Amino acid sequence: MPSGEIAIDQVVRSPKGSGRRLRGAVAHYLGSAIVSGRIAPGERLTGEVENAEALDVSRSAYREAVQVLTAKGLVESRPKAGTRVLPRSRWNILDPAVLAWAFSGEPDLDFVRDLFELRAIVEPAAARLAAERRDKTDIRDLKDALTRMRRHTLATEEGRAADRDFHDVLLRATHNAALMALSASISAAVNWTTQFKQRMRALPRDPVPDHARVCEAIIAGDPELASSAMRTLVDLALDDTRTAM
Repeated sequence: MPSGEIAIDQVVRSPKGSGRRLRGAVAHYLGSAIVSGRIAPGERLTGEVENAEALDVSRSAYREAVQVLTAKGLVESRPKAGTRVLPRSRWNILDPAVLAWAFSGEPDLDFVRDLFELRAIVEPAAARLAAERRDKTDIRDLKDALTRMRRHTLATEEGRAADRDFHDVLLRATHNAALMALSASISAAVNWTTQFKQRMRALPRDPVPDHARVCEAIIAGDPELASSAMRTLVDLALDDTRTAM
């Protein structure tokens, strides 16, 4: 095998299924291997025929999976040059699927730190705007998400869904289209870090009171307090994640 080339059967098992589900399974396996570093940036995958046979899938299913990775900036395919993994700087790391692949194994600490630094920049500013601009619908939805978080706790999927909704509502309450566009990425980051923290043990502490303080400040229309409370929430979440790692 040429230098810098890697065979798919070195990093994944053959997925089973058909159609769209099979394409998604292949993309998940390849994406997870790339994001985890098992297939490093600069490495070239072996040919389409060989990889399709190694994964026990059709060439069209493998080709479609590569197209998914290409759309997310993980790989680049060129005639005669084959498919090569791109540098991390080219990846769309805020894509919810890429985030899911990153947390399917043991995520890189630098990657986790980058996510929390982004949240520390975006969410306190969003909380400040939400306190200034929230309307009755925003307040109602924020209260509802918090109530469901308290009822179900973040140890359950229902509670984690409520957590995602809380952060989604907060961004919507800014009434800023650019910030609202980050909703899916922020919600995915919140979801995967929360699941990661409790993959081997219970959450180290209850983060619901942190959310309650943010909610109360936004409802009170206090931008400074809302921003401060959100920054504290993000900082404590990072501490919890570091402990889990």
